[in-house]
Amino acid sequence: MPPSSHAFKHAALASALALALIPTARAQDAQHAQHDHEPKDLAAVEVRATPLADTAETLATPVEVLAGSKLDEAKAGTLGETVAKLPGVQSSNFGPGVGRPIIRGLDGARVQVLSDGLSSGDVSTVSVDHAVTIEPFLANQIEVLKGPATLLYGSGAIGGAVNVVDGRIPDALPDAPLEGRAELRGGSVNDERTGMFRLDGYAGPFAFHFDALHREAGDYSIPGFAESAAHLAEESETPDPADAGILGNSAVRTDSAALGVSWIGARGFIGASYSLYNTAYGIPGGHDHSHEEADHDHGDEEDDHDHEGEEEHHEEGDVRIVMDQRRSELRGGIDDLGPFESLRVKFANTDYTHTEFEGADVGTVFQNHSREARVELVHAPVAGWKGAFGLQASDRDFVAVGDEAFVPGSVSRDTGLFWIGQRAFGSLQLDLGLRHDRNRVDVDQTATASPDRDFKTTSFSAGLGWKVNDALHFNLGLDRAQRAPTAEELYSSGLHVATGGFEFGNAALGVETAERIELGMHLHRGPVEAQLSVWHARYDDFVYLADTDLEVEGFPARVWRQDNARFSGMEARVDWQISEGDSGLWTLGAFADTVRGKLADAPGTTLVEVDVPHGDHFHHEDAQVATGGNLPRIAPSRVGSELRWERDGWRASIGAVRYLKQDDVAAFEDATPGYTLVDAHVAWHIDTASGREWEVFVDGSNLSSREARPHTSFLKDVVPLPGRNVVLGVRLFF
Repeated sequence: MPPSSHAFKHAALASALALALIPTARAQDAQHAQHDHEPKDLAAVEVRATPLADTAETLATPVEVLAGSKLDEAKAGTLGETVAKLPGVQSSNFGPGVGRPIIRGLDGARVQVLSDGLSSGDVSTVSVDHAVTIEPFLANQIEVLKGPATLLYGSGAIGGAVNVVDGRIPDALPDAPLEGRAELRGGSVNDERTGMFRLDGYAGPFAFHFDALHREAGDYSIPGFAESAAHLAEESETPDPADAGILGNSAVRTDSAALGVSWIGARGFIGASYSLYNTAYGIPGGHDHSHEEADHDHGDEEDDHDHEGEEEHHEEGDVRIVMDQRRSELRGGIDDLGPFESLRVKFANTDYTHTEFEGADVGTVFQNHSREARVELVHAPVAGWKGAFGLQASDRDFVAVGDEAFVPGSVSRDTGLFWIGQRAFGSLQLDLGLRHDRNRVDVDQTATASPDRDFKTTSFSAGLGWKVNDALHFNLGLDRAQRAPTAEELYSSGLHVATGGFEFGNAALGVETAERIELGMHLHRGPVEAQLSVWHARYDDFVYLADTDLEVEGFPARVWRQDNARFSGMEARVDWQISEGDSGLWTLGAFADTVRGKLADAPGTTLVEVDVPHGDHFHHEDAQVATGGNLPRIAPSRVGSELRWERDGWRASIGAVRYLKQDDVAAFEDATPGYTLVDAHVAWHIDTASGREWEVFVDGSNLSSREARPHTSFLKDVVPLPGRNVVLGVRLFF
């Protein structure tokens, strides 16, 4: 879909009108407000993902925080891209509309994506071409918990969690009766046009929040051809020179808005919000269904009226997703409850649907209705222990109808009870936690003969922090975390077009168990700050999608199975303030990370039996599966550096990240060449006498326009990352 300058002008006009209506009487209050764009010591920012008031520096769990100007510089069109430069974190890639965080080599159903402590309510774990329904441009701060976060968020966070704090339900009065921010930006690589507006304020005891965003971007430019040289050679193809330079079907359109209102009292608050998220994006790489039956008439009429015009600009066979989510939330809290310091209650009800168009036809419709409730009760210190109890319950009603309905409908219910606590022993701090969950999956028996499943999981954690002195801290973490398999892993049966293969679930899968040990160090002495983490995890009954030697209807067959696995990795970061004087503040930063994931057994093969569809019937076939060796699509090692400069209202940076060649590959998987991405940022910030603050910025990415293909992507051989991109924009804080 080509970008619409008309729609962008409407967004800009709406923002300007809203700014014009701001009463000038509040200008004096604004001069005292603390805006969230101001530079922050990120290690001292309070982490909201835990019910205990902790900072990134004092938490035993390894955590990264993005806030203030660092978040402004990192914000991208997807959540995965936004956090992808943090040590130990990368992004999946399925075109510009999809980017999910990968934490220490783990993604999908092992990484929980949260909206201020509650699940996002989307189906991004069902398929790699499904987007996360959280808009990073509207975030106050983003927290990445590295390592198991199962104690706080259950089975789906065994690999970590990403918590996006957006403040849509205020829990305290803002600093001024009316404050906010607006941003307009345009990008060169895809003619991106983005407009964002946010407003926070209060009247008496009532606080309110409003935000809105509109983004349109066309097909993006690439340095060469969409297909890699290796892919072209394998297919014996000679590319048409006219196809170079543009990645077709990569356009994106996104709209998001929310309204929240709270009553703030002396000892607590209660509030509600309603939000919507709508996006339409292409799936580049061309996975049309021309090999299948052409009759897609079922469902066309029921959805065409909702998405009229979405498909009219796209060629026959192009696959595009139109996604819509509506979400209602209630939150409340009370402080000073005798033996308890605070009570927090959260509830979200989410209705989600997305339709996959194949040209002008409706291919598949996914619907997901989810509800989640969470209660956190922080108790007063008992025998020196401060801590919190928590109860979390959720259910998900999932239905898929159409060509890509490779997963039958199901209802999933999860209930978990946990306690976390910490106690100081002189210079030592001990953190403990325990959680027990019950997970049940009821599958649509008209679609499969597989049984319903019921799982019980138990996780515990211990962390020891040693504050040697004010400059040097050490952390030791020990975890035992468990994960119940998802409905996708249990019951998949059919063509998964996004990954280009037939997937066969295993209804007999059991609980996955991970045991992790991690040693961390944090040094902050004089102008130097350094962090180092080394970790190792043993997985018993690790669930993964294994390739086989079998083909079904010309597509490779893949089976979900369990084997023991081992993961290990390292993350390091150093920031050095080179000088501070008349020329400004100069800082040099560097980071490196690596992860290795492999099966515990020696490389070999085994036979598995799969039920292959044949018309209206199934027949058994044997497939050979590789056992042992490396796990597929593990993120490559990286090294990066950045030089930053700040003076008065100016700040600038230039940096580069080298993604090393990934040749520790699994069976049936190809190695991926390394590449280097260079970026730069310049911003000028000015305060006005009226109390408003303006910021003009220029951001550049992939400035050397290198061909880059992420190893973590199923589409790496047909969908490269964008070429050189220059973004020009303006921000207003008031």
